[in-house]
Amino acid sequence: MDTRLQVHRDSLPIYDIVFERSFDSLADEVRALGTAGRRICIVTDSTVAGLYLDAVSSALTGCCRELTSFVFPAGEEQKNLDTVRALYEHLIKHQFDRKDMLAALGGGVVGDLCGFAAATYLRGIAFLQIPTTLLAQVDSSIGGKTGVDFDAYKNMVGAFHMPKLVYTNVETLRTLTEEQYSSGMGEIIKHGLIRDGDYYEWLRANQPAILKRDPSVCLEMIRRSDEIKRQIVEEDPTEQGARALLNFGHTAGHAIEKYMNFQMLHGHCVGLGLLAAVSISRERGYLTDGEEEEIRGLLKAYRMPVSVSGIDPEQILEATKNDKKMDGGQIRFILLRAIGDAYIDCTVTADEIRRGLAAVINNDRGGVLR
Repeated sequence: MDTRLQVHRDSLPIYDIVFERSFDSLADEVRALGTAGRRICIVTDSTVAGLYLDAVSSALTGCCRELTSFVFPAGEEQKNLDTVRALYEHLIKHQFDRKDMLAALGGGVVGDLCGFAAATYLRGIAFLQIPTTLLAQVDSSIGGKTGVDFDAYKNMVGAFHMPKLVYTNVETLRTLTEEQYSSGMGEIIKHGLIRDGDYYEWLRANQPAILKRDPSVCLEMIRRSDEIKRQIVEEDPTEQGARALLNFGHTAGHAIEKYMNFQMLHGHCVGLGLLAAVSISRERGYLTDGEEEEIRGLLKAYRMPVSVSGIDPEQILEATKNDKKMDGGQIRFILLRAIGDAYIDCTVTADEIRRGLAAVINNDRGGVLR
């Protein structure tokens, strides 16, 4: 199995995605970026620092002239401009210049924040991604979308800034909680549904090994998910068209996430939004009742919530209108023509959204989160 993918732009490779089962090759990969004589700052959060900062620091010490680390408190609530400001101050204090580099070590919050700081410090410096959560390994570390939350608005401030390298160590999955691990499956199942029906069937067939976190099976799963995202990102690097397909499940999902004050994990919210979009797709005649239930059953099999209580659907509907993915005042929904075939639709009505939300809010189908 190939353990390396290349992301291209205009037929030229711009960065590699490397899949390993340790940090043993990290130093060689970083040296190949020309870091000798440069500074590197490892950006991570307080949880990941306790697990992997020493190992990564040890690997990178001989790759650069000076190695520093910036550790901020763990949590989505830290993904804001105040934390970015503190990181800027750290970089200025250590005299980082345009040829130096940041290294994002952690999950999506760390990668998004570090990438945004790299995109804006001195009008842009290099950075690399070392994702340690399943969600980050298959989604946020790939494609160069960076950003932070602004007040209650998720990822409202951001920039496109491609990393120089994505280094995935699948062994980090062993330290994830069950909830964190299942959260990553929301994005993985999404990839199969929007682009690759065979991959969707593979996820169904390999569920026992994936739940056991078998390293070889997980490496294959992450590689296949990243290949789907790589293809879409190369088609549309700045989200002017096809890349919007990656937002399947995110319109309602982000609204639920915001309503729950970010106390629900992102991948779980995506799963709920995904089911709402699947319901609308079934109502329009694209999917069968059986396919809708099969998708719901797959999320449950991967220990994801398939319904949520205590939410006002009208407030969720209103929140979708503030989503950054609006198009000319119209809500831009991603729907399915079939499993593995997604499309962009700007004609979804408020009543359709209400009925889609009814499939996941205040029902008795199990998996309720309170």
